[in-house]
Amino acid sequence: MEIELRFFATFRDAVGQKERTRVFDDEATVGDVLVALEDEYDGLEGQLLEQGAVRDQLNVLKNGRNVVHMDGTGTELEEGDVVSVFPPVAGG
Repeated sequence: MEIELRFFATFRDAVGQKERTRVFDDEATVGDVLVALEDEYDGLEGQLLEQGAVRDQLNVLKNGRNVVHMDGTGTELEEGDVVSVFPPVAGG
């Protein structure tokens, strides 16, 4: 299935683009996508997952909804879903 991936701030820099479409197995979960991204991009290695869960302070959205409020990394994906990945942001 095809999933649209969106990256923001430092993650956009690590990937080299704001958006990309990628094909995953039909049974893929958000966790599978995050593992694949950490494996594919050196700048994301160890930045997305911690002990199999989305790292603290990180926001991962499926179609605009935070996966923490769904099934976390076990959140199932469907054809055409949009997964957005936001790094921790600080400001003042």
